[in-house]
Order: sequence, then C-alpha cells, then structure tokens
Amino acid sequence: MTVDDYVCDVLMRDLVGHDRAPSAFLVYLHLWTRTLGAGAKSVRMSHQMVADATGLSKSAVQGGMQCLLRRQLVRIHRDSATAIPEYRLLRPWRR
Repeated sequence: MTVDDYVCDVLMRDLVGHDRAPSAFLVYLHLWTRTLGAGAKSVRMSHQMVADATGLSKSAVQGGMQCLLRRQLVRIHRDSATAIPEYRLLRPWRR
C-alpha cells in the first residue's frame, strides 16, 4: 500500500509548518509503514522503539505522539498502565 497523497501534500505542511512538529510527521510516517503500509490495522511499540527506528529522541517521539493525539491522527490503546501501547492510525480525510 502506498502513502495517501494527502499525507505528503497536506499533512506534512500542516504538522511541520503550522504545528511546528516535524517529529509528529516522522512518527506518523513510521507508524504508517508499520501498520497500513504493512497491511496491519495496528502495531504495539514503545516510545523507545519508535525513537530507535526514526532516529528521534524519546522525548521528541513523545511530543510527536501528543501532537498526533491532539490532531486525532492516532488512537492509542493500553492493556494496563505499564503495557506497551498499541497504535492505530486514523485518516479523518478519508471519511
């Protein structure tokens, strides 16, 4: 599956330029490759795992995730407070 044109044409400008959160865009792209790009609905990853995969710091990943949550671009599910979170990407532009 390829990345929606919307992601590169609109979302990138929105997250990087408007929100000043390039880490959010990198995190979104990484989650895309691990979920929708791989034919999966969700993925379990810690912030450290995302940081290692993207080259971002753990705190940059946390900030990026907060931005994605605020923008309702990702849904997070945890089985418990200490469990590795499960991420599901949302694509509100495809309604």
